[in-house]
Amino acid sequence: MRTVSAAETAPTLHPWAVHAEGLRVRAGRHLAVDGLDLTLGAGVHGLLGPNGAGKTTLMRALATVVQPAGGRLRLLGAPVDGRADLRRVRRGLGYLPQQFGFYPRFTVREFVEYLAWLKEMPKAAVPGATQRAIDRVGLTAKADARLKTLSGGMLRRAGIAQAIVNDPAVLLLDEPTVGLDPEQRLDFRELLRDVGVDSCVVVSTHLVEDVVAACTDVVLINEGRLVYQGTPAELAAQGGPDDAGDSPAERAYSALLRRHRAEAGR
Repeated sequence: MRTVSAAETAPTLHPWAVHAEGLRVRAGRHLAVDGLDLTLGAGVHGLLGPNGAGKTTLMRALATVVQPAGGRLRLLGAPVDGRADLRRVRRGLGYLPQQFGFYPRFTVREFVEYLAWLKEMPKAAVPGATQRAIDRVGLTAKADARLKTLSGGMLRRAGIAQAIVNDPAVLLLDEPTVGLDPEQRLDFRELLRDVGVDSCVVVSTHLVEDVVAACTDVVLINEGRLVYQGTPAELAAQGGPDDAGDSPAERAYSALLRRHRAEAGR
């Protein structure tokens, strides 16, 4: 019997994997995303912004965890407000939140297999896809170790493995490098480049240098609104020698935020 791959069951990547118009999303009573216009296709998109900018709320909306309060949001060409479309879209998503729940007594393999089942992957595809995801994050030797025995960095890599097990068309990673050592971060950047060839990858992070090193596109938001979108090289050109930061990209990040706050009268 022929083995079914995850790629054969996942939705095809739409030219506009993520398309938002006037998107508004609440975090509790607070309007954390306020009138955001954003279009993303294949590639690795770094989502930057200060604390409270709305990054995590936006990621939760893209992951269909929370419903928009207004505007329009389409994922993989489908609106997110229809139950049938939503179920199909979710099969094509991979998501790693900042804090993710897990069963401590599960092994790494059991954890990734369980998430593959939740994503409605065909039973025949799960073992091979699970092993491949574990291998890609460098946890081959720990595949049968219980999650409660893993270090923080290893646990984070297990979280990345479950996010990529279904070869998602849209991969959403919220602060994925927390707990990773410098060598693991380099490996992670290489993984992002590999996945981003055929998928839309959105990485929320505070680390500007990670974005410059691994991303094809930079999205900067502040107070729930789009401040800047462009390539890392274009971003670096936005700053000046008097702006705060240790690199051209960091100085540009500071300059763009300062200008946005000045335009908003803050």
